[in-house]
Amino acid sequence: MTQKAIVLDQPAIRRALTRIAHEIIERNKGIENCVLVGIKTRGIYIAERLAERINDIEGEQIPVGELDITLYRDDLTTKTATKEPEVKGSDLPVDITGKKVILVDDVLFTGRTVRAGLDAIMDIGRPSQIQLAVLVDRGHRELPVRADFVGKNIPTSSHEKIMVELSEVDKEEDKVTIHENK
Repeated sequence: MTQKAIVLDQPAIRRALTRIAHEIIERNKGIENCVLVGIKTRGIYIAERLAERINDIEGEQIPVGELDITLYRDDLTTKTATKEPEVKGSDLPVDITGKKVILVDDVLFTGRTVRAGLDAIMDIGRPSQIQLAVLVDRGHRELPVRADFVGKNIPTSSHEKIMVELSEVDKEEDKVTIHENK
C-alpha cells in the first residue's frame, strides 16, 4: 500500500475539531445533558480533544466515555477466525439514560462500526438522542448511516484506504492520509 496524499495535517485536524466542537455546542444549545463517547481506539482520542475544545469555548467539562464495540461487530467471525477477539471494555463516566450521546469515531466508511456502536450504547442505557461526530467521512455506505458532525468529507475509491494517525496512539505527528493498493 502506498501513500497517495496527506489530506489533513496537524493544523487542519485541529481546525476541523474546533469547528465540530462549535457545531456540537450550537446544535445542542450548550452541553447540558451531553456526553461524548469515543469508539475505541482513535475515536476516544478525538472525543477527548473535542472535550478540551468544548471546555475552552464553554468553560465547562463535558463527560467523555470509551466504547468497545468488539463483540458487536458483524464481521467478528471473519476478523478473528484464528484467535479470540480482544475485548478492552467500555468505560462511561455517567449514566447515559436520558442524555444526548455524541458518538465519536475517526472515519465513517460503510456504517458498520457505527451500527455496532449504536447496539453497544443501547445495551448500556437509553439515551434521549444519539448524534454522530467523525473526523473523516469517506463515503461507500453499506448501511443507512449519516454523520451529524464531519471534520472533512473525502470521497474515495473502493481501492483506497484512509489512515488517521494521532500522536496519542501512533506516536507520530497527527495526519490523515490516503493510501492506494497497487
